[in-house]
Amino acid sequence: MATNTVASAGISVKRVVSKEGIDPFDAVIWEKREARIDDAKGNSVFRQEDARVPANWSQTALNIVASKYFHGRIGTEEREKGVDELIPRVVSTIRAAGEQQGYFSSLETADSFQAELTMLLLGQYASFNSPVWFNVGCHTLEPENKAKSWHWDAARETVIQAAAGYSKPQCSACFINSVDDSMESILDLAKTEGILFKGGSGTGTNFSAIRASMESLSAGGTASGPLSFMRGYDAFAGVIKSGGKTRRAAKMAILDADHPDIEDFIHCKSREEKKAQALIASGYDGNGPDSEAYASIFYQNANNSVRVTDEFMRKAEEGGEWALTGRIDGKPVKTVRARSLLWSIAEETWRCGDPGMQFDTTINAWHTCPRSGRIAASNPCSEYMFLDDSACNLASLNLLRFVTDEAFNIALFQHAVRVLIIAQDILVDMAGYPTESIAIHSHDYRPLGLGYANLGALLMSLGLAYDSPEGRDMAAAITSLMGGTAYRTSAQVAAMTSELTAADPELKDTQSGAFPGYERNREPFLDVIRKHREAAEAMVLTATSVALTLRETAVSCWQEAERFGEQHGFRNAQVTVLAPTGTIGFMMDCDTTGIEPMLGVVIFKKMVGGGYLTLVNQTVSNALNRLGYSQEEIEVIREYIEENNMIEGAPGLHEEHLQVFDCAFRPSKGKRSIGWSGHIDMMAAVQPFLSGAISKTVNLPSEATVSDVAEAYLSAWRKGLKAVAIYRDGSKTSQPVSASASAVKTSVTSTSPADLSGPPAANRHRLQDERSAINHHFSIAGHEGYLTVGLYPNGQPGEIFVRMAKAGSTIAGLMECFGTVVSVGLQHGVPLKVLCDKLSHTRFEPSGWTGNEEMGYAKSIMDYLFRWMELRFLSGPQLPLFATKEAASGNADRVPNHTPDGISHFLHDAYEVGDAPLCSTCGSLMVRNGSCYKCANCGGTSGCS
Repeated sequence: MATNTVASAGISVKRVVSKEGIDPFDAVIWEKREARIDDAKGNSVFRQEDARVPANWSQTALNIVASKYFHGRIGTEEREKGVDELIPRVVSTIRAAGEQQGYFSSLETADSFQAELTMLLLGQYASFNSPVWFNVGCHTLEPENKAKSWHWDAARETVIQAAAGYSKPQCSACFINSVDDSMESILDLAKTEGILFKGGSGTGTNFSAIRASMESLSAGGTASGPLSFMRGYDAFAGVIKSGGKTRRAAKMAILDADHPDIEDFIHCKSREEKKAQALIASGYDGNGPDSEAYASIFYQNANNSVRVTDEFMRKAEEGGEWALTGRIDGKPVKTVRARSLLWSIAEETWRCGDPGMQFDTTINAWHTCPRSGRIAASNPCSEYMFLDDSACNLASLNLLRFVTDEAFNIALFQHAVRVLIIAQDILVDMAGYPTESIAIHSHDYRPLGLGYANLGALLMSLGLAYDSPEGRDMAAAITSLMGGTAYRTSAQVAAMTSELTAADPELKDTQSGAFPGYERNREPFLDVIRKHREAAEAMVLTATSVALTLRETAVSCWQEAERFGEQHGFRNAQVTVLAPTGTIGFMMDCDTTGIEPMLGVVIFKKMVGGGYLTLVNQTVSNALNRLGYSQEEIEVIREYIEENNMIEGAPGLHEEHLQVFDCAFRPSKGKRSIGWSGHIDMMAAVQPFLSGAISKTVNLPSEATVSDVAEAYLSAWRKGLKAVAIYRDGSKTSQPVSASASAVKTSVTSTSPADLSGPPAANRHRLQDERSAINHHFSIAGHEGYLTVGLYPNGQPGEIFVRMAKAGSTIAGLMECFGTVVSVGLQHGVPLKVLCDKLSHTRFEPSGWTGNEEMGYAKSIMDYLFRWMELRFLSGPQLPLFATKEAASGNADRVPNHTPDGISHFLHDAYEVGDAPLCSTCGSLMVRNGSCYKCANCGGTSGCS
């Protein structure tokens, strides 16, 4: 069929955000800017001058879109010059594919679809997943690319492997790959993963089919087990950069709880972590996944998850026995206590954040296509769950764009859902896939993954606390509306394309109507739709009239989806997930990603001339305004936040409003944050309205116990989640801290305990005449200095000297006096942590880049000195070098019931966890994003969105 052929029947798309006769690009104000990203040392790692961008897009959005998505080599004519070339490349390609596949009822409808999709993308209402921006439409820029792929051939009505290059681009971010118990299958998986990583996608696999390490081989001998092969997969993932760009590959490894090697799987990451810590203690660099220490250990490039059933969880609750069964004959090879196994999972999660858990019974109870096979695995972030050897292209909506002064724009939101579902469905058959089976499953089941971002910002801007019944009600109502509208659209597309085929015999070769696997799964599919509809009808809301209206509309959508589906079937086996929206979240200028709450109330805006400006997140002001505060009161609160990096204690703020501003991480000087139950309750509120699952990290404070982690896992299962990942703040550095806790204790003696009129007197403990010391050279924005730290025999700091400028100068004198005061305090038992908490993040000139990869940007001399002291003596990788032998031996493997408080640092627009990795692109510290990490400086992610 000719590309521009449009049939007389098909899908209709009305104009809502565009106007007929006006080019969408003429409706936007454009400007030229330099797109630039600097690394942690202040050196430029990316630069493109005169990049064209909508005037209302932030500089961060331009920097990241230009560096990640603009196609062509810098400095060549082929290089895209602006967003006005990027978006047409993608949208026009999707429109042409839609015409070729016979989607649109007329040329006017095709024009309308293209204009509406363009305006939604330009207006930052929505975005496709990264592979779409990487690959779609690049055939016009690189026509000579003839890379092979498997793809649907309408003329032959089958999938074929052919050299198609970018004309059949990789469009899906999420893949699930199978592996069998054969060497051929094991090696094929390595090849498939490499191809996917290169194209910018992530992949997950359940390795439970591979026989265990104690089982025999047919030719004699003993099998090596799945963990041995995971080492090889891990190594490939570590060296292949995703999308040919700079972000690392995203990967998920899953093992069933009844696999004989499950205990080794649970412990594999932390055992390797111990090796890394030993290397760091011996002087090897440990900064980031590519460092000398971490590049030499295994299992670090994948998220690990244990797949459990309801039976296992019940036995864990009751204290029952659990059988580990062989892969060859299915007979028990070992019996363990289910509770002990769950405790091991919780303990290892406490240590290093892995493994997570996936709840197999719940997942398959909501499976729309069970007659085609069970759901055994997920993508790297656990939101896409479907048949093995399948793929899902993601897209996300920016919820904050649909909020007006008065309410949530329901009609616009539904329109955006409809346009995105149509576009994503077109992508299915215009895409290429790495294997024949994935191409077949993609065509036969057409799973999509529409989700949203900015929920946390939306709730705060509306004056609703994330961890509150009202906040959960709003989130559930929006998610239900999105899911119901998406399935209704899917049913309508099935109906319209069925009519299209009947009306135009020339379209007999195009796939139309319900997805091919639908009739086989018709009854279980409709059963799942009924469950969604019943969950929507059962919602009892305590929130505002906005949420009530959302609920009523959502119920109507689910009812229509069920009715249309019964008549015509559905075009797509799945339609919605909640992805982490890392890089594309920056493209949409989102304050929060996916379903996550706000990380912090303050952002650091990078200034053109260097340095950072502290700003209160605009969402905070919007929330205060909605809560009824006057402009004068808002300004006073904003000034307090800028000064203290938190809202707790702000003058004039009502106590009952504090919870509205609770964030994922506790401020360094504050006490409040969202508890782990608040994260799980939010996930439970929205899960019944999603086809897939939710990528989210449940954050626990550093002092959380193993019991807390275990209870969080149990709670997630009881509340019907499909999967959950838990991360305890500071867990990556917990062992060095706990191993030397006794080495950093100070001795304070009270001489008058009954005297409450002042602090008790403290004895001074002078250092020995001969003592060890550390000399450290530093530079802040070109201002050089030297720090000398004198040590007690146990490695504890007891004095400091700071030398800057010439002897006799004012600066030199002040530094000398300051060092004396701090030294006297240390010798009288003032905890170093107190000094670090008080003096870190103080802000005054000189400030700037330090040239120290561990420190990055310093807000002042004091900020640098005491963050360095904190890293060196309290939480950093060098800590074991200064621990006493007694403290360092015998305790490293012990998990304490409580550990020292984690220390959070601000970085750009978020609270930063002290043990987050450095970005492999620019060297900046990253932040948690779903089950992965994102970089707020350059947009790099370790995920797949």
